[in-house]
Amino acid sequence: MRGMIRPSPLRPGDAVALVSPSGPVPADRVDAAIAVITSWGLVPRVYPHVLERHGYFGGTDHQRRGDLSDALRDPQIRAVWCTRGGYGMQRIVDELDLTAVIADPKLVIGFSDITALHLALWRQARLATIHGAVAAQLDKGASSVTALGVKRVLMTCEPVRIEADPAEGTHSVRVAGRADGHLLGGNLSLLAASVGTPDFPDLSGAILLIEDVDEAPYRVDRMLTHLLRAGVLQGLAGVAIGQFTNCGEVAGVIAERLAPLGLPLLGGLPIGHGDQHLAVPLGTSATLDADAGTLLVAPATAE
Repeated sequence: MRGMIRPSPLRPGDAVALVSPSGPVPADRVDAAIAVITSWGLVPRVYPHVLERHGYFGGTDHQRRGDLSDALRDPQIRAVWCTRGGYGMQRIVDELDLTAVIADPKLVIGFSDITALHLALWRQARLATIHGAVAAQLDKGASSVTALGVKRVLMTCEPVRIEADPAEGTHSVRVAGRADGHLLGGNLSLLAASVGTPDFPDLSGAILLIEDVDEAPYRVDRMLTHLLRAGVLQGLAGVAIGQFTNCGEVAGVIAERLAPLGLPLLGGLPIGHGDQHLAVPLGTSATLDADAGTLLVAPATAE
């Protein structure tokens, strides 16, 4: 098995590609992202079809796949930042040439629908990636918790320590214990939709991160039940539970479905679709301490 690849952290002057491989994004939010990224001393490069709209996609499959592939292949690009989630990544991910990622690894940032890309990059290239704000969310401002969190993960080699927040709706979900393993996962809907595809990861010994938005409790139940029945959660080390935004009273559902696994569970992590949320590396080693209420994740970057 190929060893994990960690790209270099971003330095002032580095070029950052902005691409829209999923849903369409408003121009003003791209402008806000450009302003914040530029203020960090980085050089944003807006790819040709970033502002395209084709139905509920940010351009045709050909346009979205072309921009993303070009960004992953360009030796001058040091990070690829998806402008938003939505839907569309699964339609193009199978045709991406990921050999370029192995030859010239670069940081890849996004979450939600971008989970499909994170899974593919892990399975096919063992690339550490970043589950963090899509570029459009930089419209929250350069001093926002969201922006500062993703900047730290992108531009340093420091580990990320996240504490469970009592204000989060999943905070009550907790099963005591400590777990060590690679942090994998992301958006629950995309994880469930990826079962049976070439990109679903082997979760043996891993800490699974889950989060979601706009899903009724019964749908969260259905997705967790699907993962359980498919047997893909066997061998897990623990579960890190992020934000389930606009999902109703879902904490009880999550606890009911996952507590019988007998693994450490830690809810209330400010990771996901909340108004403010924190970025975390995916693929790197992590420690989930449910007793202390913390998740510690090794950096996605290496000098």
